[in-house]
Amino acid sequence: MNTLIIGDIVGRVGRNILKEKLKEIIEENKINLVIANAENAAGGNGITRKVADELFEMGISALTMGNHVWDQKEIFNFIDDEKRIIRPANYLPNTPGRGSSLLNINNIKIGIINLQGTVFMQCNKNPFLIADDEVKALREHTNIILVDFHAEATSEKIALGHYLDGRVSCVYGTHTHVQTADEKILSGGTGFITDVGMTGPYDSVLGMDKDKIIKKFTSSIPVKFDIAKGPAQINGLVINIDENTGKCIDIYRINKNYI
Repeated sequence: MNTLIIGDIVGRVGRNILKEKLKEIIEENKINLVIANAENAAGGNGITRKVADELFEMGISALTMGNHVWDQKEIFNFIDDEKRIIRPANYLPNTPGRGSSLLNINNIKIGIINLQGTVFMQCNKNPFLIADDEVKALREHTNIILVDFHAEATSEKIALGHYLDGRVSCVYGTHTHVQTADEKILSGGTGFITDVGMTGPYDSVLGMDKDKIIKKFTSSIPVKFDIAKGPAQINGLVINIDENTGKCIDIYRINKNYI
C-alpha cells in the first residue's frame, strides 16, 4: 500500500499547485492513499469548510492539523462531524474534534493520529503518553497506523519515532516547513522522517513573503505576514506499507519545485 503524505499546505499557492500536479504525482508513484497537513491551508492560518472540501475533492483522504487549527473560527461549526479532519490528540479534555481517526480506504482500515509537540510550543498533555492510548485503541482494528507529530524540536520528533517503533507504520514530523533528509525505516519496521516539509510558495520564508520576514528581523516595527506569491513547491513523503503486518517496507521523499 503506497501512501503519499503531503507537507504543510500553505494558502492558495499550495492548494493551486496540488490541484495542478497532485494527480500526476499519484499516478507516477502508484499512490493508494493521500494525507496532508492542512493547518495553514486557508490564507496561511487554519482551515475553512470550503478549503477542506477543495482538498478532499483533489483526492486527499484525510487532513491533519496543528497549532493553527483554531485560527479560522468557523472550524468549530464542522470539526466534530468531519472524521477526515484530525487535530492534535494531546489537547486538553473537552476540546472539539478528534485526535485520531479510523478510515476505510478500498476495504483497508487505516488509523491516523495527530499529536503536537511540547518543546517551544504550547504545553498540552504529554504526546508520548497520549500516543500510547491512541495506538492501543487503533490496534484493536488495524495494524496500519500513521502518526503526524506536529512539533518544533527535532529531538522530540526523533524520540517519538523510536518510542513508537514497531507499534505504528510511520511517524512523520510536520510544522517547521523545512523538509529533512533523514527518512528511514527504524529497527522495528516503523517509517520515520523528522519533517515532511511544505507545499506552498517556493521563493519565501516558510511560505511567507520574504521581504516582510526580513523586515521583522531587521527592525523593531511590528510586521504583518503575508503569503508569498510566485512559483510553488510540493514536499511530500511516500511510504509503502505491508498491509498484513503494518510495517513500512519502503520510504522516500518527494521534493518538486515548479520554478
